[in-house]
Amino acid sequence: MTQERTTTLILGIGNTLLSDEGAGVHAIRLLGERYPNSNHVTLVDGGTLSFTLAGPIEDANHLIVIDAAELQAEPGTVRVFVEEDMDRFIGSQKKSSVHEVGLLDLLTIARLADHLPEHRALIGIQPEFLDWGEEPTPSVRGAIPAACDRAMELVERWHA
Repeated sequence: MTQERTTTLILGIGNTLLSDEGAGVHAIRLLGERYPNSNHVTLVDGGTLSFTLAGPIEDANHLIVIDAAELQAEPGTVRVFVEEDMDRFIGSQKKSSVHEVGLLDLLTIARLADHLPEHRALIGIQPEFLDWGEEPTPSVRGAIPAACDRAMELVERWHA
């Protein structure tokens, strides 16, 4: 029996106890408020990542990840990395992570299983503060709606 694949998985990752590190999770919450009944989008709070996310990633036709990312830019800057640009960006990251596994690990699992999503993108938000705090800084809080808009623009483009 073949499992039906999710059309688009939007995965927000991060640790909401470390201020701006939780940007992706905060974005997923906002998307859930804005689009509570989207038929072709599944929103997942990926927290600090785990191998349990390999299945949903493999089941997705399209994958969008929203996360705090070191972009060498002003805090609150939003950048979108699509397809191979995403692969190159996450492959170049050498920072230590609070995540149990890395996004690169999860994509490698999907690639090895020959279930890499057809389209994939990373929406990175430049953090300002990565220390104890349950709320993002004003610059990152202000960038979260823009990151959500970029995600929905990708969904519309991929489903056109």
